Amino acid sequence: MVIKRIGPLSCAKIVGLLYVIVGLVVGAFFSLAALAGGLAANESGSAGMGAIIGVGAIVAFPILYGCLGFVGTLIGAWLYNLAAGAVGGIEMDLQ
Repeated sequence: MVIKRIGPLSCAKIVGLLYVIVGLVVGAFFSLAALAGGLAANESGSAGMGAIIGVGAIVAFPILYGCLGFVGTLIGAWLYNLAAGAVGGIEMDLQ
């Protein structure tokens, strides 16, 4: 079996969704760290700022990761198709 072509858009949609999930997990950890840092500070109002940064991370990280994963995979699949056209693709032995 030889993979000669990958559908760039379908591949990019799947990887983009996976990166949104990864971004949500990373954003959640970043949110917890920002909140803990805000609560640990001795200044007034720093806990609120930590909470704002934390919520921003939960929103921003999935969007950023999803967009970058989508665009990166779209370009990667397109480049794969160019290379596979030149050298014949990837040969796989499946059972």
